[in-house]
Amino acid sequence: MRIAMIGTGYVGLVSGVCFSDFGHEVICVDKDPAKLEKLNRGEVPIYEPGLDELMARNVEAGRLSFTGDLPGAVAQADAVFIAVGTPTRRGDGHADLTYVMAAAEEIAAAMDGYTVVVTKSTVPVGTNRKVRKVIRKANPQAEFDVASNPEFLREGAAIDDFMRPDRVIVGVQSARAGDVMAEIYRPLFLRDFPIVTTDLESAEMIKYAANAFLATKITFINEIAALCEKVGADVKQVSKGMGLDGRIGNKFLHAGPGYGGSCFPKDTQALARIGQDHARPMQIVETVIKVNEEIKRRMIDKLLDLCDGSFNGKTVAVLGVTFKPNTDDMRDAPALTIVPALVGGGAKVRVTDPQGRREGEALLPGVEWCEDPYAAARDAEAVVLLTEWNEFRALDLKRLAETMQSPRMADLRNIYSPKDAKRAGFEAYVAVGR
Repeated sequence: MRIAMIGTGYVGLVSGVCFSDFGHEVICVDKDPAKLEKLNRGEVPIYEPGLDELMARNVEAGRLSFTGDLPGAVAQADAVFIAVGTPTRRGDGHADLTYVMAAAEEIAAAMDGYTVVVTKSTVPVGTNRKVRKVIRKANPQAEFDVASNPEFLREGAAIDDFMRPDRVIVGVQSARAGDVMAEIYRPLFLRDFPIVTTDLESAEMIKYAANAFLATKITFINEIAALCEKVGADVKQVSKGMGLDGRIGNKFLHAGPGYGGSCFPKDTQALARIGQDHARPMQIVETVIKVNEEIKRRMIDKLLDLCDGSFNGKTVAVLGVTFKPNTDDMRDAPALTIVPALVGGGAKVRVTDPQGRREGEALLPGVEWCEDPYAAARDAEAVVLLTEWNEFRALDLKRLAETMQSPRMADLRNIYSPKDAKRAGFEAYVAVGR
């Protein structure tokens, strides 16, 4: 199959590269000349483990290319995927569909022969029908179908998620479009991965419902963690006991400083707005959004207690600023709430993160960047473990404590145990829900 991927952001680039590895001929389109120049040099503009090798292999095989020529790419494609950004619209929480509709108009003008236009971007229910109207208005003679194919990629594990998915969701209106999508995903079908075919609206809703549910699990266990601190329970033991119930499962039951990233904050906001627009308020989701922000602020209170009620004049080391490990993404990361509070309170903040500096330098002004945790913690009054990178999971706690002026740790990912911290020489240790 010949595929045009419109947009080389996280979703578009990962999807385009993986489709080419399936054996399809993929042209990725982007309007940013600087990004295209990087891609054509073989440089990956995002951090995703394994993506650079996979991209290089398929470029070398002649199945993958990058261009700014949308009409040329679309004209020869059997399927055109829209994978542009849908950020939260300022002021009302809706998903901004400006880029999606602009792409639809350009695709309409360039189509040559029957084409399936596939929305890969996360979009509100009803968007695919709007895309169809836009294309039909722009090109009344066009022969096409619209399909919905939401993504479920975890940053840091996106290639494995694409190649070994829990399921693939495909929303279509015609058997012909269904056949094209089945051919595109044929390598997965042959390996018995579930391909779920639905109508357009159900496919759109599945994406939002799934992300909102996962965000709810995270927020639920964080609320339980706060109660555990009051009653003397250990949230790690509670999570384990809950997760062994097959109806609940153990995933997304890890207490911490709140969810962030490119999907959960944006998608919960959008789902809440969709409910309001249809007079069916998503009360649970609205509460999740509110509580998640409160959780981030509660972490600041923990740090204040650890620092004897004031950050002023204290040196604080922060280990990890990306919203999760194995990514350079800082969108809605807890660090964007916590670190400015430290700086604003008068702390001297030192930061280290394996991949966070590229985005973090602009987003976190007033901090000092260090190469490793031990350099960051030297002569510090407190160390804050904020992102659970592997590099921070096996620290020499004794060495870390010895470098500090006053060895205190806020382990906001519950990586270590209070006993280990005390044995290593930390005079104070706080975690989440313990």
